[in-house]
Amino acid sequence: MSVRLSSPDDYSKLLDDYDTWMFDCDGVLWRGDHLIEGVVEVLDILRSRKKKVIFVTNNATKSRKSYKGKFDQLGVEAHVDEIYGSAYASAVYLSSVIKLPKSKKVYVIGMGGLEEELREEGIAFTGGTDPADNTLEPFTLANFTLDPDIAAVVCGLDTGVNYTKLSKAFQYLTRNSGCHFIATNEDSTYPSANGLLPGAGAISAPLRYALGRDPVCTGKPASTMLDCVKAKVNFDPKRTIMIGDRLNTDILFGQNGGLATLLVLTGITQEAEITGPNPSPIVPDFVTETLGDLRIVERGQ
Repeated sequence: MSVRLSSPDDYSKLLDDYDTWMFDCDGVLWRGDHLIEGVVEVLDILRSRKKKVIFVTNNATKSRKSYKGKFDQLGVEAHVDEIYGSAYASAVYLSSVIKLPKSKKVYVIGMGGLEEELREEGIAFTGGTDPADNTLEPFTLANFTLDPDIAAVVCGLDTGVNYTKLSKAFQYLTRNSGCHFIATNEDSTYPSANGLLPGAGAISAPLRYALGRDPVCTGKPASTMLDCVKAKVNFDPKRTIMIGDRLNTDILFGQNGGLATLLVLTGITQEAEITGPNPSPIVPDFVTETLGDLRIVERGQ
């Protein structure tokens, strides 16, 4: 059963018990382009107490560098080496786990941020933002030439997804022997400033259905993302807490990694999902209304 945080003592104990704080971003720090009240103050409190702060996001539309720009725009202190995104995890998976040969390429269903992370890892790619693949012209195999060097398809959130991209990806995954199928994340939705929209999982779903095959997922709750963090940051899982707004990604990610978990109710998950008549099997250690609630430790009220 989750502990519902409420008193100054509850939040003080949380600060005492955990040295490393991992945060989801959308729905925890902000909604769309609107900062959630109290976030800056809470992060300042953590930094003043010498806590490690890490941002772990499934958003694959931005690279870590461009994501840093969003933090700056919203007035939230963050450093590039504190930011871990699913696009970065996909690029590291290709370069360091699969060890994709330099002679091979990746076909991208995704946006500029994913391409930037692949480029940083020295991975060649096609598709993505290429104007030739962002067309409303009907796709036909009569005009398609199979590139034998495509050894992986990586699928992230793509707000310009079309039949051409899906068809090309399908061709590579069915005709190029051993072609890897990778999803940056499988979020069914994501919270925009004005409401929910289909997430990256909805973009890869047509391919999964057509192929009868699931992709390797590099975002939360998969362990690949935590492996990326572990490679760069020295932390004790027993003194680390993951803060998120979604049970089946953020909270499950924390649980899979042996971390404590704190659910905030400013994004996807509603409290009834863990307290109602048909509760989720994924139960966070702690629940609070909003990240801003932690300000109570400074106010003492």
